[in-house]
Amino acid sequence: MIERTSMEALPDALVVPPGEAAMTSLSDGAFELLADGGAVSASRLTLDTGVDGAPPHHHKRSHEVFYILGGTMLFRLGNTLTTLGKGGFVIIPPGLPHVFGAAEGEVADVYVVLSPGLERFGYFERLAAISRGEAEFESLIPQQDLYDVHFEDIPDWRVAP
Repeated sequence: MIERTSMEALPDALVVPPGEAAMTSLSDGAFELLADGGAVSASRLTLDTGVDGAPPHHHKRSHEVFYILGGTMLFRLGNTLTTLGKGGFVIIPPGLPHVFGAAEGEVADVYVVLSPGLERFGYFERLAAISRGEAEFESLIPQQDLYDVHFEDIPDWRVAP
């Protein structure tokens, strides 16, 4: 146990009460931002049946962690297809191309952490606008370095290579 004197300042904890996270709606799901930047970026993502999450991509700096809260998710991790249900856990290292989505016939609920964190809420807002037809995907291309989301060309990713 670490002993501290009463004069030592302790860092503040981040506490997000239920219903107070930043939210954005997708055309076929929802995104709830719990923490943005710092040590981690954390979010909860809900995807309707068979809906893709982010486009195929990799991160140069961050690990991405997924914990499936409900439903079933399909992941393409490099050239490997993996299906995970409730309680499934994935850690994706920097540089590994990946893409994910809800399995056919399943609504997926997933907790996602990126570490180290970067302020990415603008990226998720833009993805939401793209999903609703309010923005073009090409608007994200110049922002790949800013958000550490580098897009990959993986057509028909749900089919094994």
